[in-house]
Amino acid sequence: MKHVLAKWLRKTYNQITGSIAFYPALIAIGFLLLSWIMLELDFSESGKHIKSNYYLIRLRDASTARTIVSTIVTGIISLAVFSFSMVMILLNQAASQLSNRTLENMIANRFQQLVLGSYIGTIVYALFLLSTIRDLDTGIYVPALSIYLLVLFTVGDIFLFIYFLHFITQTVKFETIIKRVQNRTLKTLQLSGTSSVWLPFNRPDTVKTIISMPAANYYQSFDDRDMMRFAEQHDGIIVFLHPKGTYLLKGMPLLEFYAGYQLSDRQIDELLDALDFYVGQPVEKNAYFGFHQLTEIALKALSPGINDPQTAVLSLNALTALFAYLLNHTQPSALHDKRGQVRLYLRNYSFEELFAVCYPPVWHYGAKDPYLQQAVKVMLIQLLSTAPPGTNTKCIINFLDQNVE
Repeated sequence: MKHVLAKWLRKTYNQITGSIAFYPALIAIGFLLLSWIMLELDFSESGKHIKSNYYLIRLRDASTARTIVSTIVTGIISLAVFSFSMVMILLNQAASQLSNRTLENMIANRFQQLVLGSYIGTIVYALFLLSTIRDLDTGIYVPALSIYLLVLFTVGDIFLFIYFLHFITQTVKFETIIKRVQNRTLKTLQLSGTSSVWLPFNRPDTVKTIISMPAANYYQSFDDRDMMRFAEQHDGIIVFLHPKGTYLLKGMPLLEFYAGYQLSDRQIDELLDALDFYVGQPVEKNAYFGFHQLTEIALKALSPGINDPQTAVLSLNALTALFAYLLNHTQPSALHDKRGQVRLYLRNYSFEELFAVCYPPVWHYGAKDPYLQQAVKVMLIQLLSTAPPGTNTKCIINFLDQNVE
């Protein structure tokens, strides 16, 4: 039960923090708390003293205060609707000409969420403020300090809107989208760590338990700490049979567990609770999806309906930079416990497998485009020149020998 709850919490946390509404919701709550604090200040003795002694921040007419706040609410709502209507139009254009798999990266942009949060926060602040304005004999109870702060927020939102127009027009450029996918993929590769030695798996002479897929789904990732704790607790070794991001049918072998005894059904369920299964292509979880998205962008750009080989070449350049990183940095093939004993053997996509997924489809799809094929030739020759001595580059050499004259 504990492991089921931990998995549910991990899944819920990822869904909440990855949602486009996460930061706007936090900002809106912050603005709501700020409005309460400002109203407390407005109606406190210090606030009354400030409003009584400073002429510039006096606001005695309740109807004028309501008009100001109502006008601001209407204006910010219109601003928000216009801003994100434009965003949706640009996203639709990017999805139709690049790949809809890249939309998640664009929608999850933090700056866009901060802009949305600022608009929503200002609206929440203004509406809460509007409900507190009362018709009284003395204007000292009109929340003048809060209203003037709202005016400052509105001015800030206007300047934010101007910058947002510039930002969004730059963001939807094809080269910007491709660069963002490349950077996120590279960051994922770097966070996964590097290893100077590839550790082959030597099958131990112990009892093997095969853990199969509980249902047809995508195997996405696992919780490192839970998996390591399970392996140490049962003094065993976990061997993954498939790379992350693989779609597997129900009953397909997913991993093997080697220990001195066969695992029970309850223990198998506990082990499965540390694994994540869901549909999606999160580049921050799996660098393979970044390679796949860049390849898809190149293929989409070469389609007859778009016919944009320059965008395809930009994707190939980004792919080649990522492959150059792979040639110089070996991805870890095993994880050790605190005592240095190998507990988890990983199954990653090899350089050859990724190469076969990315370059041949683009080459053959653009077989009649000399511009593209010349770019592929140049990139692969550069990739060979950056390979460290002793690196297995046979797949690149074979590809060049078979396809490039």
